[in-house]
Amino acid sequence: MMTKQTKLKRPEVLAPAGTLEKLKVAIQYGADAVYIGGNAYGLRSRAGNFSYEEMAEGVAFAKAHQAKVYVAANMVTHEGNQEGAGEFFRTIRDIGISAVIISDPALIEICATEAPGLPIHLSTQASATNAETLEFWREEGLERVVLAREVSMEELAEIRRLTSVEIEAFVHGAMCISYSGRCTLSNHMSMRDANRGGCSQSCRWKYDLFDMPFGTERRSLTENGAVSEDFSMSAVDMSMIEHIPDFIQNGVDSLKIEGRMKSIHYVSTVANVYKAAVDSYMADPDNYVCKQEWIDELWKVAQRELSTGFYYHVPTENEQLFGKRRKIPQYKFIGDVLAYDKTTKIATIRQRNVFETGDEIEFYGPGFRHFSQIVRQMSNEENEPIDRAPHPMMILTMPVEQPVKVGDMLRKKKG
Repeated sequence: MMTKQTKLKRPEVLAPAGTLEKLKVAIQYGADAVYIGGNAYGLRSRAGNFSYEEMAEGVAFAKAHQAKVYVAANMVTHEGNQEGAGEFFRTIRDIGISAVIISDPALIEICATEAPGLPIHLSTQASATNAETLEFWREEGLERVVLAREVSMEELAEIRRLTSVEIEAFVHGAMCISYSGRCTLSNHMSMRDANRGGCSQSCRWKYDLFDMPFGTERRSLTENGAVSEDFSMSAVDMSMIEHIPDFIQNGVDSLKIEGRMKSIHYVSTVANVYKAAVDSYMADPDNYVCKQEWIDELWKVAQRELSTGFYYHVPTENEQLFGKRRKIPQYKFIGDVLAYDKTTKIATIRQRNVFETGDEIEFYGPGFRHFSQIVRQMSNEENEPIDRAPHPMMILTMPVEQPVKVGDMLRKKKG
């Protein structure tokens, strides 16, 4: 179900940024906004969270590129966890953060009262699934609500019709098996609090079914024993690249990509694709076609199989991971361009994974620029010929068949 808008509004492409490098890459590759974590109050304790100094540098970079930076402070606070939150929110407000993403009412109250002027977005952790909920938070002063990932497209259309608060919806990335991330499996199974930044992703573990009649002795009830994956709680990832018109026509304000712990290869590729799709639709809605090259591009960085989540139907066993993967990633990130000499057509490359002469490699850059070539020759920093680039972050030079730009990426097929 879609509610045709009289005038279509361009949604922002919102990308994850687990580090300062990823922030810059995401924006260079098309993100209109990024979301990051600070050193407290977030849900990704292992995501390379930002210091205040890094936030300031990230905000300056974003402003120079007409982009925004949001901070996720979406933990569920236990007694004492909220201490210092007022100072934290005031500091990031003064740094120039565009909004803070919160789920806990205590943190929302602290932010609103102690850091006035800092816009608040409701996190998906708050499980907002209906228009009345969005209206409640709008009346509390929130500017935007990130919808729960179990909201259908039909429900999204009705929510948009009934409320004026900004809507942010997930379009790509991992799906949580529980209610919008409110899971305690990790607490039970590894004593790591998922809702305070320590999730061990118990739903992604491999499971089997066992008969345990004698204490710790166990006997598998499945044919393959301990290596079986007949039993699973692990959902495939979401990809809505084929349904961008539904989001725009239903007035979604922000298209959110999941993955603050993903690589710059992932961030650059996914931001590049969704930027291209949104630009294409806004330029000519009536003749818009989802290009196969966009879909193919996303598969180059996919970590799991892909589906449309809950948007069009309740997921079935086909949207669960068990047994052998039905599709696996085919490419790996091998480097990025540091410089390019137009006269000699020589590129300076920083190696990120091993590659060698004879390999077919692909260059890609912002604006969905791509080309492939065979590596014919390479030289190290001493300008000595080499046939292999084995050392992480080593600097090398090589001739390229088409012009490249600083920040362009290199990858090659696995195999």
